[in-house]
Amino acid sequence: MATLRASRVWTRRQFLVRSASSLAIAALAKPHLSRAADRPQIAGGIQSGDVSGGSAVIWARADQPARMQVECSTVESFKTIIVSASGDALPAADLTAKLLLADLPPGQDIFYRVRFDDIATGLVGESRVGHFRTAPAARQSISFLWSGDTAGQGWGIDISRGGYRSYRTMLDNNPDFFIHCGDHIYADCTIPSEQKLPNGETWRNLVTEEKSEVAHTLAQFRGNYKYNHLDEHFRAFHAQVPMFAQWDDHEVTNDWSPIGTYDESGHEDDGTPRLVARARRAFFDFMPIRDIGARHGRVYRKIAYGPLLDVFMIDMRSYRDESWNKGDDHRGWILGAEQLAWLKRELAASRATWKVIAADLPIGLISLDAVALGDGPPARREHEIADLLAFITRAGIRNIVWLTADMHYTAAHYYDPNKAQFKDFEPFWEFVSGPLHAGSWGPGELDDTFGPVAMYQHGCSAAQGENLAPCFGLQFFGRVDIDGHSGVMTVTLKDVDNRDLWSVDIVPQPQVQPAVVAQHW
Repeated sequence: MATLRASRVWTRRQFLVRSASSLAIAALAKPHLSRAADRPQIAGGIQSGDVSGGSAVIWARADQPARMQVECSTVESFKTIIVSASGDALPAADLTAKLLLADLPPGQDIFYRVRFDDIATGLVGESRVGHFRTAPAARQSISFLWSGDTAGQGWGIDISRGGYRSYRTMLDNNPDFFIHCGDHIYADCTIPSEQKLPNGETWRNLVTEEKSEVAHTLAQFRGNYKYNHLDEHFRAFHAQVPMFAQWDDHEVTNDWSPIGTYDESGHEDDGTPRLVARARRAFFDFMPIRDIGARHGRVYRKIAYGPLLDVFMIDMRSYRDESWNKGDDHRGWILGAEQLAWLKRELAASRATWKVIAADLPIGLISLDAVALGDGPPARREHEIADLLAFITRAGIRNIVWLTADMHYTAAHYYDPNKAQFKDFEPFWEFVSGPLHAGSWGPGELDDTFGPVAMYQHGCSAAQGENLAPCFGLQFFGRVDIDGHSGVMTVTLKDVDNRDLWSVDIVPQPQVQPAVVAQHW
């Protein structure tokens, strides 16, 4: 992915002259290609991502091999073009293209315009316009959302029921950005044409060939991402709100870890299962995520969003072991030594008021594949979390908040060392919210290793059962507001109908324990 800098800015006149010249040459060379049907078009939506104070990633997909053209402006009229760039969309990447734009002004609304040109003739396709805000350079109020879990358990796009309604609701919140905590797709779940609902009604999905089978081929993994772009609310949201993307298990298969054989396709030369390699390639093809360092496929990264906020996107899938219980207490891992060292180093170096750790899994909820293994002192992969929490305390790092999804309900957890088996840490908050569009579940069981207390939780009741369809309203996301003057962080848990279910105000503190000034139900 190339980085394009402001030195490549064109004036509007230069752009029109070049476009007109290209069209004239194309018309002389191949007059029959002047038909609108022959012009390359955008297939699906457009997206921005990993937005910082001076850069952003722009993504789109073409319907044929083409060259993506991107123009940026600080005014919606595009009277002045501040950055212009191009990149190829070729079959090797399933006709996707993404560009890392640099030298953008901080703290600005940026409007971007995307189109595809025919590589050989220069014929120009139709443009689409998107928007994002760059991170502020000074203290300024920030708002963002987080959630996860899209199109799970066979609940796909039912147009008669409003499609992906959560995306429409999130767009109404007008956030600065959105953190997707993983399970962008459910590669291991098919989308059937119909599913029966407990009230006797029928859920009717849009269906595609790639979503008719569990994903094994690269084309099937890519087809999972293309399915989401069939939804109008999904497209509208991503055109207006930048995404910070991480992955979890269903981008590959349920509860996967790096060790083991996943299907008959075998392994790459480096030992990576081919199923994982294909899934990783599709993820990076379709996510507006920047390339990080020399390590191919690295998901964990820090995104600096002004003096009030650093976001640490961690990866709890790619480096984990296969421990599932408390027995055989050898030291395990869920972050891996390299990522854990990176996270410690970056947290210690951060000068932002708030350090948000966006995790693809919760810490204290007992699950086969999350951190918690049951009551008692740290065991196996819990040792890494204990090591991290103790380091944070010893280093005097304050104002850390954990955000995650995965559990298909919403909750606020307060981790209290006085209630924990492992006590070498300072209290902190973890917030869980999801799914965006998938089956809903009831609240899970907490263990006492790190002392979580459920301050609020909401999901399916015992009477409702499990895997409740999205049409019953138990779809959730979270909103974070940071006040530019006081620095107070307000976390609000919300549902698909935009109702505020619960919120808490947290005051940034130099001392050990963060002060909670209010809780609202």
